[in-house]
Amino acid sequence: MVVLNRIYTRTGDDGTTALSTGERRPKFDLRVEAYGTVDETNSVVGLVRLVTATAFPDVDAMLGRIQNDLFDLGADLATPEGEKLAWEPLRMTAAQVDRIESDIDTLNADLEPLRSFVLPGGSAASAYLHQARTVARRAERLTVELSGREGEVVNPNAVKYLNRLSDFFFVASRWVNDKGRQDVLWVPGANR
Repeated sequence: MVVLNRIYTRTGDDGTTALSTGERRPKFDLRVEAYGTVDETNSVVGLVRLVTATAFPDVDAMLGRIQNDLFDLGADLATPEGEKLAWEPLRMTAAQVDRIESDIDTLNADLEPLRSFVLPGGSAASAYLHQARTVARRAERLTVELSGREGEVVNPNAVKYLNRLSDFFFVASRWVNDKGRQDVLWVPGANR
Protein backbone atom coordinates (compact mmCIF):
# COMPACT_ATOMS: atom_id res chain seq x y z
CA MET A 1 0.00 0.00 0.00
CA VAL A 2 1.24 3.46 -0.89
CA VAL A 3 0.92 6.21 1.71
CA LEU A 4 2.00 9.72 0.78
CA ASN A 5 1.52 12.01 3.75
CA ARG A 6 4.31 14.39 2.89
CA ILE A 7 5.26 15.15 -0.69
CA TYR A 8 8.66 16.71 -0.20
CA THR A 9 11.30 14.80 1.74
CA ARG A 10 14.47 16.79 0.94
CA THR A 11 16.30 13.48 0.41
CA GLY A 12 16.75 14.31 -3.27
CA ASP A 13 18.37 17.65 -2.64
CA ASP A 14 21.76 16.05 -3.21
CA GLY A 15 20.78 15.02 -6.76
CA THR A 16 19.90 11.42 -5.93
CA THR A 17 16.65 9.50 -5.74
CA ALA A 18 15.67 6.21 -4.14
CA LEU A 19 14.70 3.12 -6.07
CA SER A 20 11.95 1.02 -4.50
CA THR A 21 14.68 -1.11 -2.91
CA GLY A 22 15.97 1.93 -1.00
CA GLU A 23 19.14 2.10 -3.10
CA ARG A 24 20.02 5.69 -3.99
CA ARG A 25 20.96 6.56 -7.53
CA PRO A 26 21.74 9.84 -9.31
CA LYS A 27 18.65 11.42 -10.81
CA PHE A 28 20.27 11.12 -14.24
CA ASP A 29 20.81 7.35 -13.81
CA LEU A 30 19.62 5.36 -16.82
CA ARG A 31 17.15 3.34 -14.72
CA VAL A 32 15.64 6.56 -13.38
CA GLU A 33 15.52 7.96 -16.93
CA ALA A 34 13.70 4.83 -18.11
CA TYR A 35 10.97 4.83 -15.48
CA GLY A 36 10.76 8.63 -15.59
CA THR A 37 10.03 8.44 -19.31
CA VAL A 38 7.38 5.79 -18.64
CA ASP A 39 5.83 8.32 -16.24
CA GLU A 40 6.03 10.98 -18.95
CA THR A 41 4.24 8.61 -21.33
CA ASN A 42 1.50 8.21 -18.74
CA SER A 43 1.10 11.99 -18.53
CA VAL A 44 0.64 12.22 -22.29
CA VAL A 45 -1.98 9.46 -22.10
CA GLY A 46 -3.78 11.65 -19.55
CA LEU A 47 -3.89 14.42 -22.16
CA VAL A 48 -5.20 12.01 -24.80
CA ARG A 49 -7.98 10.94 -22.46
CA LEU A 50 -9.25 14.54 -22.22
CA VAL A 51 -10.38 14.02 -25.82
CA THR A 52 -11.21 10.30 -25.86
CA ALA A 53 -13.29 10.23 -22.67
CA THR A 54 -16.48 11.28 -24.45
CA ALA A 55 -15.64 10.95 -28.15
CA PHE A 56 -14.14 7.43 -28.15
CA PRO A 57 -15.23 5.49 -25.03
CA ASP A 58 -13.85 2.13 -26.22
CA VAL A 59 -10.40 3.60 -26.87
CA ASP A 60 -10.63 5.54 -23.61
CA ALA A 61 -11.24 2.30 -21.67
CA MET A 62 -8.14 0.82 -23.31
CA LEU A 63 -6.15 3.93 -22.38
CA GLY A 64 -7.36 3.68 -18.79
CA ARG A 65 -5.98 0.14 -18.57
CA ILE A 66 -2.74 1.32 -20.17
CA GLN A 67 -2.33 4.09 -17.59
CA ASN A 68 -2.58 1.54 -14.81
CA ASP A 69 -0.14 -0.75 -16.64
CA LEU A 70 2.30 2.15 -16.96
CA PHE A 71 2.36 2.54 -13.18
CA ASP A 72 3.03 -1.21 -12.94
CA LEU A 73 5.82 -0.79 -15.49
CA GLY A 74 7.34 2.10 -13.55
CA ALA A 75 7.27 0.02 -10.37
CA ASP A 76 8.91 -2.87 -12.22
CA LEU A 77 11.70 -0.66 -13.58
CA ALA A 78 12.19 1.02 -10.18
CA THR A 79 12.87 -2.39 -8.62
CA PRO A 80 16.02 -3.92 -10.09
CA GLU A 81 15.77 -7.66 -10.59
CA GLY A 82 18.09 -10.05 -8.84
CA GLU A 83 18.06 -8.41 -5.43
CA LYS A 84 16.75 -10.27 -2.38
CA LEU A 85 13.70 -8.41 -1.19
CA ALA A 86 11.38 -8.79 1.76
CA TRP A 87 8.40 -8.48 -0.59
CA GLU A 88 7.27 -9.79 -3.96
CA PRO A 89 8.02 -6.99 -6.45
CA LEU A 90 5.43 -5.95 -8.99
CA ARG A 91 6.50 -7.18 -12.44
CA MET A 92 4.99 -6.80 -15.90
CA THR A 93 3.43 -10.05 -17.09
CA ALA A 94 2.90 -11.81 -20.39
CA ALA A 95 -0.85 -11.35 -19.83
CA GLN A 96 -0.42 -7.56 -19.96
CA VAL A 97 1.48 -7.89 -23.24
CA ASP A 98 -1.24 -10.21 -24.59
CA ARG A 99 -3.97 -7.74 -23.57
CA ILE A 100 -2.41 -4.82 -25.42
CA GLU A 101 -1.88 -7.04 -28.48
CA SER A 102 -5.58 -7.93 -28.36
CA ASP A 103 -6.50 -4.23 -28.18
CA ILE A 104 -4.23 -3.51 -31.17
CA ASP A 105 -5.89 -6.30 -33.15
CA THR A 106 -9.37 -5.05 -32.25
CA LEU A 107 -8.67 -1.52 -33.49
CA ASN A 108 -6.59 -2.58 -36.49
CA ALA A 109 -9.41 -4.80 -37.80
CA ASP A 110 -11.32 -1.61 -38.74
CA LEU A 111 -8.42 -0.02 -40.66
CA GLU A 112 -7.44 -0.23 -44.30
CA PRO A 113 -3.80 -1.14 -44.94
CA LEU A 114 -1.46 1.83 -45.22
CA ARG A 115 0.15 2.76 -48.51
CA SER A 116 2.18 5.67 -47.08
CA PHE A 117 3.61 6.86 -43.79
CA VAL A 118 1.21 8.88 -41.63
CA LEU A 119 2.00 12.36 -40.36
CA PRO A 120 0.80 13.23 -36.84
CA GLY A 121 -2.49 15.07 -37.05
CA GLY A 122 -5.92 14.83 -38.57
CA SER A 123 -7.62 15.27 -35.20
CA ALA A 124 -6.61 16.34 -31.71
CA ALA A 125 -6.95 12.80 -30.34
CA SER A 126 -4.76 11.43 -33.12
CA ALA A 127 -2.07 14.09 -32.63
CA TYR A 128 -1.95 13.40 -28.88
CA LEU A 129 -1.73 9.66 -29.55
CA HIS A 130 1.22 10.27 -31.87
CA GLN A 131 2.89 12.26 -29.11
CA ALA A 132 2.28 9.36 -26.72
CA ARG A 133 3.77 7.01 -29.34
CA THR A 134 6.99 8.99 -29.64
CA VAL A 135 7.45 9.31 -25.87
CA ALA A 136 6.75 5.57 -25.48
CA ARG A 137 9.42 4.85 -28.11
CA ARG A 138 11.91 6.92 -26.11
CA ALA A 139 10.98 4.98 -22.96
CA GLU A 140 11.53 1.77 -24.91
CA ARG A 141 14.96 2.89 -26.19
CA LEU A 142 16.06 3.81 -22.66
CA THR A 143 14.75 0.53 -21.23
CA VAL A 144 16.48 -1.53 -23.92
CA GLU A 145 19.71 0.38 -23.29
CA LEU A 146 19.32 -0.30 -19.56
CA SER A 147 18.77 -4.01 -20.21
CA GLY A 148 22.06 -4.12 -22.11
CA ARG A 149 24.08 -2.57 -19.32
CA GLU A 150 26.33 -4.82 -17.30
CA GLY A 151 24.86 -5.45 -13.87
CA GLU A 152 21.37 -4.26 -14.83
CA VAL A 153 18.58 -6.78 -15.31
CA VAL A 154 15.26 -5.79 -16.88
CA ASN A 155 12.13 -7.91 -17.05
CA PRO A 156 11.72 -9.00 -20.71
CA ASN A 157 7.95 -8.41 -20.44
CA ALA A 158 8.67 -4.75 -19.67
CA VAL A 159 10.53 -4.39 -22.96
CA LYS A 160 7.84 -6.30 -24.88
CA TYR A 161 5.08 -4.16 -23.37
CA LEU A 162 6.83 -0.93 -24.35
CA ASN A 163 7.34 -2.22 -27.88
CA ARG A 164 3.63 -3.07 -28.21
CA LEU A 165 2.59 0.17 -26.52
CA SER A 166 3.91 2.42 -29.27
CA ASP A 167 2.23 0.11 -31.82
CA PHE A 168 -1.03 0.51 -29.90
CA PHE A 169 -0.74 4.30 -29.95
CA PHE A 170 -0.10 4.26 -33.71
CA VAL A 171 -3.08 2.04 -34.48
CA ALA A 172 -5.30 4.00 -32.07
CA SER A 173 -4.20 7.29 -33.69
CA ARG A 174 -5.47 6.00 -37.02
CA TRP A 175 -8.65 4.57 -35.50
CA VAL A 176 -9.65 7.90 -33.90
CA ASN A 177 -9.00 9.59 -37.25
CA ASP A 178 -12.30 8.23 -38.55
CA LYS A 179 -10.73 4.78 -38.86
CA GLY A 180 -7.93 6.16 -41.00
CA ARG A 181 -10.04 8.30 -43.34
CA GLN A 182 -8.71 11.54 -41.74
CA ASP A 183 -5.07 10.38 -41.71
CA VAL A 184 -2.58 12.92 -43.02
CA LEU A 185 -0.31 11.01 -45.38
CA TRP A 186 3.32 11.78 -46.05
CA VAL A 187 4.07 12.84 -49.61
CA PRO A 188 7.78 12.23 -50.19
CA GLY A 189 9.55 15.26 -51.66
CA ALA A 190 6.36 17.31 -51.82
CA ASN A 191 8.10 20.56 -50.92
CA ARG A 192 11.22 20.37 -53.07
